[in-house]
Amino acid sequence: MAKRALILIEGSRVAGSLYVRAAQRLGLHPITLATDPAQYAYLAAKGSEAIRVDTNDLEALIRECARLRLTYDIVGITGFPNPGESVFVTIGKLCRHFDLPGPDPASVESCCDKFVQRQLLAQAGVPMPAYRLAANAKEVEGAAAEIGLPVIVKPAVGNGSSGVRLCRTADEVANHAKHLLGGTYVWQSAPRILVEEFAEGSYYGANIMGTEVIAVGTGAFGPPPHFVFCEYFFPAQLTNDEHARIVNVSLSCLRALGLGWGPTNIEFRWTWRGPVVIEVNPRLAIGESELVQLAFGIDLINEHIKLVIGDECDLRARHSRTAAAQFLVPDRDGILDRIEGTSRAAAVPGVVDVRFYVEPNTPILRKGDGNDMIGQVIASSTSPAQTKAILQRAVDLISWPITPFPALDE
Repeated sequence: MAKRALILIEGSRVAGSLYVRAAQRLGLHPITLATDPAQYAYLAAKGSEAIRVDTNDLEALIRECARLRLTYDIVGITGFPNPGESVFVTIGKLCRHFDLPGPDPASVESCCDKFVQRQLLAQAGVPMPAYRLAANAKEVEGAAAEIGLPVIVKPAVGNGSSGVRLCRTADEVANHAKHLLGGTYVWQSAPRILVEEFAEGSYYGANIMGTEVIAVGTGAFGPPPHFVFCEYFFPAQLTNDEHARIVNVSLSCLRALGLGWGPTNIEFRWTWRGPVVIEVNPRLAIGESELVQLAFGIDLINEHIKLVIGDECDLRARHSRTAAAQFLVPDRDGILDRIEGTSRAAAVPGVVDVRFYVEPNTPILRKGDGNDMIGQVIASSTSPAQTKAILQRAVDLISWPITPFPALDE
């Protein structure tokens, strides 16, 4: 009998190894198809197979999967948003081609384009910030003036907060538009810029599987003008009414966008209007699934894979605790000299994980997006205050000095 295989398109430095291990626990053989498998260190582990293929080429992926079917029983296909969310469109098409469970590629495609997503949500009456689409710097500046400062200026297609910036003045708007359109920013599609009203308020994220809202967490960002997470906490401290409002808006988003199969993550800001939708992502929120498991005993990665291979998933909560992560984000560019104190931090009672994504002597070049995070510390306990105290104690034990790059000779 052929070995049952799970195909993973691309990888993830945070969630990739979790998917590989979950697949193995379910008795599957994980096979990663990636443009550059060498960038994912976990793929060198025993029992994991990796194949180099251009993951932007649907026909190449179909050929490779067809070749693998001669040896394996391919029971499911999924993957990660690397470099962009459009990989889930490809995954949906692959699933359709091989008659496997998967997301609707048309729904995912409309969701990946943030302007199209905004239009569909607006038509359904979903609360969200005012927005305009711009194709050039003049249109960006005009849109910002029309909406009113401050505004968020970001690519219409992208992920991980890449190219996203809070602009408080007209000069900042002009400068960021120049940066995005000046030839140095790497676009995932034809250059189009979304200008949005800055929705001020607490940040919340809804984690959804199918049409069930599993958990709502809350996060905080590092210093503006960028939006790089510095911490995340589950469950968010909400009243029953506030939680119900987020659930209702989340379900409205799913209906408006034609989603409802597999995982979805919806980002909110709680403003004077209540919860307004910042973004709908047709995938698991990378990094949050571990916290959901600690807080509620629901392994979203495991349950996602079960859906992918056609099994019934179990989304019942096993317990109710609190879980939090602090993400380690450099405050300067330079060389990461060393990493110390991780063992002491890991030994703190209540600490679940202490992890760096990079090695000492790595050059640090911040871009103001999710890739700036170089590590994480996760803690869990029975109360919010205790979890936060445990997390802070552990983080204080870690040292990771960065030596600035030498100044250029003038």
